Amino acid sequence: MLPVKKTSKSRTRTRRSHHRLSPVNYSLCKKCSAAKLPHAACGQCGYVNDQITLNLAEKAED
Repeated sequence: MLPVKKTSKSRTRTRRSHHRLSPVNYSLCKKCSAAKLPHAACGQCGYVNDQITLNLAEKAED
C-alpha cells in the first residue's frame, strides 16, 4: 500500500533527530597541551601518564 498523505519535512526530521553524530570529546595533553583523545597516547609527544611515555621515532625518508 502507498501512503495516503505526504509526510511533512518537519515530521520526518523530528523522527530522525536522534540520528545525528555525537561530538568528539578531546582533552589536552598535560605535557605539550596538544588536543588528544581521552585515555589515548598523545600524537605529538607520546605521553600517556607518569609511568608510560611512548617513543615516537620520526619516519626516515628514502
